[in-house]
Amino acid sequence: MSTSITQLTLTRPDDWHLHVRDGATMATVIGHTARQFARAIIMPNLKSPIITTALAQAYRQRILDALPTDSHFQPLMTLYLTDDTSPGEISRAKNSGVVFAVKLYPAGATTHSSSGVTHLQKTYSALAAMEACGLPLLVHGEVTDPAVDIFDREKIFIEQQLMPLTQQFPDLKIVFEHITTKDAVDFVLESGNNVAATITPQHLLLNRNAMLVGGMHPHNYCLPVLKRETHREALVTAATSGKAKFFLGTDSAPHARDAKESACGCAGIFSAHAALEFYATAFERAGALDKLEGFASHFGADFYGLPRNTGSITLERREQTLVNEVTFGNKTLVPFFAGKTLAWTLL
Repeated sequence: MSTSITQLTLTRPDDWHLHVRDGATMATVIGHTARQFARAIIMPNLKSPIITTALAQAYRQRILDALPTDSHFQPLMTLYLTDDTSPGEISRAKNSGVVFAVKLYPAGATTHSSSGVTHLQKTYSALAAMEACGLPLLVHGEVTDPAVDIFDREKIFIEQQLMPLTQQFPDLKIVFEHITTKDAVDFVLESGNNVAATITPQHLLLNRNAMLVGGMHPHNYCLPVLKRETHREALVTAATSGKAKFFLGTDSAPHARDAKESACGCAGIFSAHAALEFYATAFERAGALDKLEGFASHFGADFYGLPRNTGSITLERREQTLVNEVTFGNKTLVPFFAGKTLAWTLL
């Protein structure tokens, strides 16, 4: 698509993977998402994880209470899968009308995942209930074996965990979240229509050099980590392909500056302040702006069985220099592409 395009209007999109934290910190970041997106799948990995429907309902109300008064944003809640999640809890979640998926974190894989699943077999009764009622499983796809190189964790997870899982539960709806490798792209393409994937802006725009060259850059550190350029190129090809198996999920994950710039910096990149501009940048670089609406606004809703949104948003070709910091509770955070200039601005 030509760079002569000066405006791009899309059906209002949804974010199918989002972290907003809780309390005062949540109140300072949720507005960034609500300004752009109609709905978002809210991750359940709080310090005290959201493991029951009752907790999800309470968390949802806290999010609604933190929104600007004129906002129509809808938080779509998830449960945090544990070794002890019961079929009864799955039934309550499905019938609640507010829980739209269940999240699998392998124990120790990422931020606040210590309560995650230790062995997939322990979750089989819950997964069978999810398969039966059509509640999707959202997968953080990394093994946590210390013998596996961190850059290979996703590939090994596919081989050791995800392939057997799809064979055991062939009708279970699965979203392979924040995929980072060509291996993941190939797996999703080769799987049935019940398997899809989300892709983040950082994995479309950066490779691992952005994290490691010229020093350690903690604000480009996330999990799963950025990979080689060949993998980034495969993700761009998938995202811009027009295939409905791939859709938008920012994995925007706020952490205070001092938690990132420390001896053991937290994993997570905050991109909610300019999420659509980031995706527009990636799609334009690939010559595929005409494919952005399906990826951002249509395919995720279709996969979840939800209606497509009816409103719209407009991006204008107008340079903006991104802020260097964002308020986060009583602290600040350093956002993605801090201080850099983008060609697109959301009106």
